[in-house]
Amino acid sequence: MDWIVSTLKEYPELAVFLTLSLGYFIGKFKIGSFSLGTVTSVLLVGVLVGQLDIVISPNVKSVFFLMFLFAVGYSVGPQFFGGLKKDGLPQMLYAAIVCVFCLVCPYLIGILMGYDMGLTAGMLAGSQTISAVIGVASDTINQLGIPAEQKTDLINKIPVAYAVTYIFGTAGSAWLLASIGPKLLGGNLVEKAKELEIQLGGDSIGDDPGIASAYDRVIYNAYQISAASEGCNKTVAEIEAKLESKGRHLFIQRIRKGKEIMDVTKDTIVEENDVIALGGRREFMMNYVAVNEKEVFDVELLNFPVEILSVLIVKKEVLNKTIAELRNNKSSHGVIIRSLKRAGIDMPILPNTVLQKGDMIELVGTKKDVDQAAVHIGYPDRPTNTTDMAFVGLGIVLGGLVGALTLRVGGVPLSLSTSGGALISGLVFGWLRGQHPTFGRIPEPALWVMNNVGLNIFIAVVGITAGPSFLVGFHEAGWGLFIAGAAATAIPLILALLLGRYVFKFHPIITLGCAAGARTTTAALGALQDAVQSKTPALGYTVTYAVGNTLLIIWGVVIILIMS
Repeated sequence: MDWIVSTLKEYPELAVFLTLSLGYFIGKFKIGSFSLGTVTSVLLVGVLVGQLDIVISPNVKSVFFLMFLFAVGYSVGPQFFGGLKKDGLPQMLYAAIVCVFCLVCPYLIGILMGYDMGLTAGMLAGSQTISAVIGVASDTINQLGIPAEQKTDLINKIPVAYAVTYIFGTAGSAWLLASIGPKLLGGNLVEKAKELEIQLGGDSIGDDPGIASAYDRVIYNAYQISAASEGCNKTVAEIEAKLESKGRHLFIQRIRKGKEIMDVTKDTIVEENDVIALGGRREFMMNYVAVNEKEVFDVELLNFPVEILSVLIVKKEVLNKTIAELRNNKSSHGVIIRSLKRAGIDMPILPNTVLQKGDMIELVGTKKDVDQAAVHIGYPDRPTNTTDMAFVGLGIVLGGLVGALTLRVGGVPLSLSTSGGALISGLVFGWLRGQHPTFGRIPEPALWVMNNVGLNIFIAVVGITAGPSFLVGFHEAGWGLFIAGAAATAIPLILALLLGRYVFKFHPIITLGCAAGARTTTAALGALQDAVQSKTPALGYTVTYAVGNTLLIIWGVVIILIMS
């Protein structure tokens, strides 16, 4: 054991990876629906490892923290700037007001409880579940004109308060929105969600069932045409138009005539005894009932290659169009919409769901059909392992340089810090990627590493560094800090729900999504979708999440400045 301890002290990088391994392992466990989560688990393991008095260069956490913040901004940039348009402005204003609640409540509670800026910043980070505040607030404290010993004491208190308040910040947020939220908003929210789906083109009697749960299912079946079939002696175009008139968005992909199998055109005539390969999304195929057609098992006919392609929506021709309008466009013939993501969040695929710039739509169909549709929609996001590191490196450098600029007002240094600059740069560069998708590519797995691993290496170093003083700080703070954090979590959320209902008058389901987004609580979004049995809360989540993720991180600078 002595050898292990001495080795970890000599090679502190091993202590970081030990902390990551154990933290990720513990973070996977759940008690009911509650989990500590990866970040808190890594922090607590780091505190334990830190009892060994391991010294790690602060430059390590700075490098990974800048990488994390740039990735955060890059992810939400298109939605952040897209929200500045007319339709998104109410949600942006709502999110900004909620974020002010999230700053003012911890600040006032911290003043009331007599907490210093370290504990208050940590309570802000934990109660609002915004881990990045730890780094931003620490950077700001380091810029203050106070003794180095006092800086260290304040910075070490931040993770203490974060760990104490994060538990209710996460679990409490999900519980408040999913359980208390419906009571504050009034009515049966399951029914409200169905009403919203109907407004978006869904159908309460089941003509379009299971969209939320079957969004990623595509089916192809083979049917033999009889003389009595409505499709007999009709062209493919006529058959598909007939199906469309009955609310069934289906396509004939191939046809067997005797022993010959061929691709079809819109003018191909379907005759008696022909076997057609009919395809479409599961909900449409489920509603297709073969009356004078016989479903047959024709492996050879159905055994044809299909392409699954993600396309970044950028073309003006489809912006602000609905899914129904996209489906009806001739360039989308033979193509099935498998999924739609906005800022990484799955959106409901309903006829009246509006497409926005920067959305990622997943198409399924033959390569010819998919390629034709992709050209009309935007930029094909074909799988690749290559990250544009020139783009990433330049973005972080430029953001850091801007953030390093300091303006003194009344002797108080005002600065975004390099971390705040990296976040703003990420927003701008993410927006540029959405406008010009030919450069700046960061594949999703690489973005996950920058987001997740970048943050957790930073948190691991914070925990290890603060370890020796953590237990002392926890003992001094006491359980009063947990109660204070719970109040700092609950009050802004309750105000957010009332604000959405009485001031902005959003639809109740949209209000829930907006409240979760402004507080950047993805776990709460999942709980909401389960509670209302619909994906529709995501419609209010993405724009407010982009605003919340930006402002809540910047509050790490503000909370220190206003308390200094």
